[in-house]
Amino acid sequence: MSSQTVMTSASRTLWHVPRLWNETIEAHRREVRDAILDTAWALVTEHGLLSVTMSQIAEQAGIGRATLYKYFPDVEAILRAWHERQITSHLGQLAETRDRAGEPGERLEAVLRAYARISHRRAHHDAELGAILHRTHRDERGADARHQLHRMVRDLLTEGAASGALRDDVAPDELAAYCLHALGAAGSLPSEAAVRRLVDVTLAGLRPQR
Repeated sequence: MSSQTVMTSASRTLWHVPRLWNETIEAHRREVRDAILDTAWALVTEHGLLSVTMSQIAEQAGIGRATLYKYFPDVEAILRAWHERQITSHLGQLAETRDRAGEPGERLEAVLRAYARISHRRAHHDAELGAILHRTHRDERGADARHQLHRMVRDLLTEGAASGALRDDVAPDELAAYCLHALGAAGSLPSEAAVRRLVDVTLAGLRPQR
């Protein structure tokens, strides 16, 4: 083997090792961050927001306080990050639901039912936590998520109207706003059966007018 070949192989090895090392470090950081978020939410759910400290979170997550402070400055910052992760997760769930269904009308119904279930579950989060989140930061991630969701529903309505499965006498943007406002009320309903009925009524208003 020539010296040039050996040098080329060595160069490739040196290029791959830092890259793999960086990927491993990033994966570890994500794992630690997720553990912090999960631990904080579990403690808040069990003990209440005002009873949770950074020391408790560090102990339950199995990390040192110094490590915890490298990731987050305080409990509220952790809860904001948890909230943002939930938003991202919900958008992903809705996109997967949309992509699994078949015809435009079926896809819209699947997304609206999934959104109503999410709205129903979210309403049962600690009200104190919601007040803290809204008071301590501008909900830019939430606003972006609402825009993405509106576009998703609007596009499905447009496809459904073009196929004849949904009404076309009202602009898709208006119908999307109608759907999301209507199903936002799922959070105040007492049961999943009531949520299903709300979705049924909403869907009835989207069918073509005969």
